[in-house]
Amino acid sequence: MIRYTLACDQGHAFESWFQSSSAYDQQVKRSLVTCPVCNSVKVEKAIMAPRIAGAREGGVEPVAPEKTPADGPAPLAVVSAQEHELRKKLKELREHLIKNADYVGGRFPEEARKMHFGEIEHRSIYGEASPDQAKELREEGIEFHPLPVLPDERN
Repeated sequence: MIRYTLACDQGHAFESWFQSSSAYDQQVKRSLVTCPVCNSVKVEKAIMAPRIAGAREGGVEPVAPEKTPADGPAPLAVVSAQEHELRKKLKELREHLIKNADYVGGRFPEEARKMHFGEIEHRSIYGEASPDQAKELREEGIEFHPLPVLPDERN
């Protein structure tokens, strides 16, 4: 998994997780990545500071550059009341979907096909599918939606 900091054409910044960089590219190309504030599909990667692990056993710790008074205070992100409410609703939606659906794990594509073609009774399910499997399901006209991905609660 890879986390990208993204920005829409309206200047809203947000983060999202992707299976890989190619998964990000595919989702952006298909207009599946949208800004959570304005729903714009014109989204690009924003500049991110890399996370570098220090070699603690050797006594070497990463050292942050010293700030000077001219640098001013460190930038902080503030979540607006609207975004906080949206995150709360997404969390409630995800919990509702999981509570009221059967988990089928990696059998998701197979189960979805069986329901679509009337081989088994329709019911709410959730599970996993690779990007290729999801693409095949879409091409076959099988309707499904990814579960909402929630940012880490501490962010």
